[in-house]
Amino acid sequence: MYESYYGLRDKPFRLRPDPIFFFGSKGHKRAMSYLEYGLSQGEGFIVITGEVGAGKTTLVRKLFNKLDSSQIVFAHLVNTHLDPENTLKMVAGAFGLPFEDASKAALLTRLEQFFQQCEKKGQRALLVVDEAQNLTPKTLEELRMLSNFQTGDKSLLQTFLLGQPEFRVTLHSENMLQLRQRVIATYHLGPMDDEETRTYIEHRLRTVGWENDPSFNAGAHAAIFAYTGGIPRKINALCDRLLLMGYLEELRAFAADEVEEVIRDVQEEFDLPLKDVAQQTLAELSSIERQNSANALQELQDRLFKLEKMTVSILKIIRDIASSSSPKNTLDEKKQ
Repeated sequence: MYESYYGLRDKPFRLRPDPIFFFGSKGHKRAMSYLEYGLSQGEGFIVITGEVGAGKTTLVRKLFNKLDSSQIVFAHLVNTHLDPENTLKMVAGAFGLPFEDASKAALLTRLEQFFQQCEKKGQRALLVVDEAQNLTPKTLEELRMLSNFQTGDKSLLQTFLLGQPEFRVTLHSENMLQLRQRVIATYHLGPMDDEETRTYIEHRLRTVGWENDPSFNAGAHAAIFAYTGGIPRKINALCDRLLLMGYLEELRAFAADEVEEVIRDVQEEFDLPLKDVAQQTLAELSSIERQNSANALQELQDRLFKLEKMTVSILKIIRDIASSSSPKNTLDEKKQ
């Protein structure tokens, strides 16, 4: 849509991870170094954590592009909301092995035989697990057990675990000691700083043929960084909307005002449902309060009704007592 208007070959700010747009910030270069170090070791676990949208998946796909398929057979697991047995099935499927209707024992046998065949061909098996924060301790234990497959003193499988920061909490829990002992390197991928954010934006634009049209002044870059905090996915989402607005309003330059206008639009789109929820919650609370008031009033009326009945009964008893002890009754008793 806006690509042709600005003379771009493609959309520069797609949300899906694409190694073509990989940007080597200080953090991403260091994370890549850890992954490459892990590959050189050929064993154990490498753990990379980072915020949502920090670029972990793009990092791994960039690594995949650098791998020699004749030497390394890799599998990428992205669905981690699974129990241990289904996770084993997903691992088998990711390596191209049949897994339907297979027992756990059969899956483990197939995986071990596959890893042994890779080793005989001079290949290494690499498993990359994305969204590792969703893995349960039991599932992590199953993955750790896969690292027990060996020939002599050589590991048949190496595993990279990528997850959000909360995965570090899981990793450092008491029952994860055996897994931690097999982690040979870990790195947390943080956000980019303001200068890296500017360079990142220009890098993605130049990748698709940008020639400073549209232009971004210092104020625009500062506003983008302030809103996104240097998180790549947030930057992509905001800049995509910014270019769309530029196309619709025929803009050739962006300043802080245009960026802040887009930010306000985005916030209104996402804040409105929250306001509706708040209003709905207040309405529900008001309804509950009214219902509670009605229930309390009914309860009070019931208690008053019971009290009234008790009062009538007591008054009747008093009248009966008074009637039985009247002067006429006393005189009749004396005559007798």
